[in-house]
Amino acid sequence: METVLVDRRAGWMVLTLNRPARLNAFNEEMHLALRRALEEAAGDAACRAVLLTGAGRAFCAGQDLAERVQTGGAPDLGASLDRLYNPLVRQLRALDKPVVCAVNGVAAGAGANIALACDIVLAARSATFIQAFSNIGLIPDSGGTFFLPRLIGDARARALALLGLPLDAATAAQWGLIWAVAEDEALAGEAEAITARLAARATHALGLVKQALNASPGNTLDQQLDLERDLQRLAGYAPDYAEGVRAFTQKRPPVFSGQPGRVPEA
Repeated sequence: METVLVDRRAGWMVLTLNRPARLNAFNEEMHLALRRALEEAAGDAACRAVLLTGAGRAFCAGQDLAERVQTGGAPDLGASLDRLYNPLVRQLRALDKPVVCAVNGVAAGAGANIALACDIVLAARSATFIQAFSNIGLIPDSGGTFFLPRLIGDARARALALLGLPLDAATAAQWGLIWAVAEDEALAGEAEAITARLAARATHALGLVKQALNASPGNTLDQQLDLERDLQRLAGYAPDYAEGVRAFTQKRPPVFSGQPGRVPEA
């Protein structure tokens, strides 16, 4: 059985974690399959947005601990993060097109933080987010200690990380951890509509938006203003800017190509 299902749509792609019997917990095979699928999406000009979700009743239960037991002895978890989880998080953040995550059930441990690494997170009302690491004597990884305090503040981040308690989807949305909640039966349709909408927008500009937001936490205001200047220059030379202005003046919807433009040599 394929551990990641790839469904190509008109202008976008659905990636489904597909180990439902294990609540889509990560093993090495699923890691590598997801990274290959993301590489394919990155290199496909026809793919202008990605939707990530899970098969069955969970989004992702984190690391498959059965795999850890089978290895015997004390594993080097730092090496595992370096080889598997950290490259995946970086790949999601660096992808120059938007990634929507539809959390269809529990998102626990690394599964929760992989979801938070996506650009727009929509969760089913029955979904829960659990920083389960402290329950087995670990710390949040896969970007958890980076994303949590920035999204919901230090006090809530510390409580979630230290207590390892589940957070329901409605509270996650209220706190700003995720974008929105959908009724369970409507989740897939709403997530697909968001992804299709993103796929029709100015893809090159959306990639530049991601660059700016990714750099923001480590920049001073002056550095961020300079970065905005540089990225806006690139956006302004892209054909989608000219099309957006034409469409606005002609009072019609824009038809974006998603392509970068030619920047004049200095």
